[in-house]
Order: sequence, then C-alpha cells, then structure tokens
Amino acid sequence: MIERYARPELVEIWSPESKYRIWFEIEAHACDKLAELGVIPESAARQVWTAKDATFDIARIDEIEREVKHDVIAFLTHLAEIVGEDARFVHQGLTSSDVLDTTLSVQLVRATDILLTGVDRILAALKKRAFEHKMTPTIGRSHGIHAEPVTFGLKLAGYYAEFSRARTRLETAREEIAVCAISGAVGTFANIDPAVEEHVAKELGLKPEPVSTQVIPRDRHAAYFAALGVVASSIERLATEVRHLQRTEVLEAEEFFSKGQKGSSAMPHKRNPVLTENLTGLARLVRSAVTPAMENVALWHERDISHSSVERGIGPDATTHLDFALQRLAGVIENLVVYPDRMQANMDRMGGLHNSQRVLLALTQAGASREDSYRLVQRNAMKTWAGEGDLLDHLLADDDVRKHLDEDQLRALTNLDFHFKNVAVIFQRVFGEA
Repeated sequence: MIERYARPELVEIWSPESKYRIWFEIEAHACDKLAELGVIPESAARQVWTAKDATFDIARIDEIEREVKHDVIAFLTHLAEIVGEDARFVHQGLTSSDVLDTTLSVQLVRATDILLTGVDRILAALKKRAFEHKMTPTIGRSHGIHAEPVTFGLKLAGYYAEFSRARTRLETAREEIAVCAISGAVGTFANIDPAVEEHVAKELGLKPEPVSTQVIPRDRHAAYFAALGVVASSIERLATEVRHLQRTEVLEAEEFFSKGQKGSSAMPHKRNPVLTENLTGLARLVRSAVTPAMENVALWHERDISHSSVERGIGPDATTHLDFALQRLAGVIENLVVYPDRMQANMDRMGGLHNSQRVLLALTQAGASREDSYRLVQRNAMKTWAGEGDLLDHLLADDDVRKHLDEDQLRALTNLDFHFKNVAVIFQRVFGEA
C-alpha cells in the first residue's frame, strides 16, 4: 500500500502485528475446542492462552522463516518459544491454509466495517447538500451538451441512490467473505473434528465454509473485490462530475480552496480539482484488483498457492485505497463550493434552447404532425445555436409556428418551474421523505 493514501485504521488491520494476533487467536480457539473434545489436555489449552498478552517478535519470526521457508511454521516455532512444551498440541489437525484463509476473512471483514463507515459519511454529506440545493436550477447535459433543466439537488440525489446501492454491495460482500476454514489437509476433516471449525468461526464472528477443499473457494474473494471495484467506479463518476463542473468555462461548483493553498508551482491563479483527480486515480488502483481476484478462482485441484502472492498485495491495497478514497470524497462533498448564479447564467447563455422539447410537444398537441413540429422547432433552434438571439423570439416571428401557438402559449412554455414539478416525487423515492 502507498502510505500517502493510507489511513491508520486500515494500516493497522494489515500490519504484521495484527496478522500474527489473529493467527494466534485461531490456534488458541482451536485448542479450546480440541481440549473440550478430549483430543488435547485442558491444561495445554490454558497454557497456549498465556501467550495472549505476549508481544510477538516479528524480527524473530522473519529470522525463522528465512531458514524454514514457511511463514506459518515460522510463527508456530516462535509461539512454541513463548508457550513452552505444551506448544506441541498447537495446530493439531490444521493445515496452513486454515490459518491463512481464515485470517484473510477476518481482515477483510474488519476492513469492510470501516469502508461502510466511509460510505455512511458520503451518504450523510450527499443528503445534506441535496436538500440544500433541492430546487437550485442547473442545466442537465447529455453528451456534454445542454439538454433540459434539472436541479443540483437532483444530481446529488442520484449519487445518494448510487451510494446506497454501494452500501448494500459492501454488506453483501462482507457477508460472503465472512467464512472460516478449519478443515485440515484437502478439507476432509480427517484429522480434526468439524466442531473445531464451528467453534473457531463463532469466536471470530464468521461462519463455516461448507466445502473448503484445502482453501476457501476464491469465487468469494472474486465477488468481494468486484464489489470494491464497483464502489470505486461510483466514486470516480462523482469525482468526474465535480471535475467537469469546476472547468473554467463551466465553474458551477468547485472543490474548496483553503487559505494558503497553492494550485500551481508556475501559475499563481490556478485552482485545480486535485482531490477529485486523485480520486479518479485511486479508483483505477482499486479496480486493478478485480481481474487478479477473478483469475485466482481457478486453483488446481484442492489447492495451490498461485493466489497467495496476489492476495498479499490486493487485500491491503484495494481496501486501504478505497477507504482513503471514501473519506476524501466525503470531504469533497461536505465542503463543495456551489455557484447557483453561475448555473443560471450558463443555462441562460443558450437562449432558451432547453425549451425545445416543450415547444415540439405543444405543436403536436395543437395539431401539427411530429415531423413538421420537429422541423419548425429545429430551424429556429439552429439560429439560436448560431448565436442569433433567443429561441422564443425566433418562434414568435415564425408564421408557421404562430399558426398553431399564439404568443401567450409560447411564452408559457418557457416557465422553468415546469421542469421541476416532480422533484419532490423523486426525492421521496430516494430519501423516503416528503
């Protein structure tokens, strides 16, 4: 992970200290159940737990691993140095993947809980700003071109609905990845009772994997990282909207520019959308984990370790970068500077072209064919597009239009409120409030 884009809460989850602490808890909980089943002495299980408050010596573990070339064996050897003779009862019937896979599940669950708090912060910010600008007029754009009016609140309400779906996706991903495997070599429970797995799962807040072969099936992980990728794409979509709105020619909204902030080493006037550009890049990093996670699904037979090196990278990286991005995006929305007057000015500069559909429909309702209506509106709209006055003035001067619509009817078609008559309906759908 890149320290610049990592918050301490996520870094801690993926730290060696946290990893070895989870490894220890898995082994100790397994010993408890093995003692209850009479497989190992109860005194041995109690002795294992004496290492609960021990500080695992990472340098010592690394030293052992350099010799034995096996990370779990290195840890167990160091644990034996702490526990003493009773350490021979540790790891009875387990295989390395039981420890590694279950630990990864715990780490991903803990990371997801933090990711959910980030989504919640974004949702709160979007809701607040959406209601603040519920009826703030702005032009809607399709293909980047002026279309018809919307409100800025409606824009934000759409993103609120999207991040509500993002929250659901993360909850689903958390549930799917929250599984435990303590089934031994090739997953047959030949050397360990399934009750041990059930006990460890319960203690760690997980559920047993129904069929773990020797590893937890990687379709779960693929689905998990795919969910992160979709959330990252939602972040990028909102970030891109802000970047477009901050362009000098548009300038309908912009990132907050703090006192003392500088936008360019060369041009003192610059105020660049650096936060949302950064979010776009972070989204790419998160999505880069999706394809490797998909490719990890096809392991050989009951297991291989081709997935291991991949997950050591994408697990910390994807969750940490997404966490940082969620928190940064929340700050962008909370502090977003909005310019309603500029929104209105941008809409007005196109001479009322956003009313073209209303006129088209009014002509058809007044008896003109759709083909004739389209032709009449378009020939006047193209004059306005070329900068030759307002659409309404051209329509009023067009005898063919006036055969169907009088001046009062045409002027009534420019009422901006018409476009917003169902804003409350949409808000009720999104927020469930009147």
